[in-house]
Amino acid sequence: MSELVVYSLDDGVATLTLNNGKVNAFSHALIHDFNRALDQAEQDAAVVVVTGQPGILSGGYDLKVMMSGPQNAIDLVAAGSTLARRMLAHPYPIIVACPGHAVAKGAFVLLSADYRIGVEGPFSIGLNEVQIGMTMHHVGIELARDRLSKAAFQRSVIGAEMFTPQGALAAGFLDQVVAVDQLLSTALEVARRLKKINMAAHKNTKLKVRKALLDTLDAAIVQDKKTALS
Repeated sequence: MSELVVYSLDDGVATLTLNNGKVNAFSHALIHDFNRALDQAEQDAAVVVVTGQPGILSGGYDLKVMMSGPQNAIDLVAAGSTLARRMLAHPYPIIVACPGHAVAKGAFVLLSADYRIGVEGPFSIGLNEVQIGMTMHHVGIELARDRLSKAAFQRSVIGAEMFTPQGALAAGFLDQVVAVDQLLSTALEVARRLKKINMAAHKNTKLKVRKALLDTLDAAIVQDKKTALS
């Protein structure tokens, strides 16, 4: 695997560590390597743990690409949206061990996983698109609508509110918050528990539960490709 996504496999658990500079920006290269890592995890029949660098999961899409022209932004967001859709339908459980900040696409990674663990501390989690002058894309709206509480959805998507880890837990970005030094051990504990479930049943049930969302995202991906972000 590449240096942008460090892949390690241990006892049926594949850990994918995002490693793209200070903020783990989602570029085309990172998305490509993330998909390759998911391919490998599927071949290994492994439960997946996604994590980042100390203090941050990801700060969002690569702003150099996002600001380089509407079509470039559309193409990058489409690639990221397709990755989110894939994560939601992945045949094995995906756990995100969020080591700190998760902003914009970083927060969408949380919304695309099966189980999300954050850490205590002065960290921000949320969708800041409106704050930085970007109209939220259709996929982002629908994913947030499905995974966040009704009140948090409005505050997050329309008002660009950023949440503390405990606030993110209440909003629906996270399922659990632990001390920093307990993050990876907790993620592995959850992974070991999930390894015991029947994976065929997990896959089939996941696809039933998320069918409406996946269908909505498929349509939204097409719609976003036709719409210039402004």
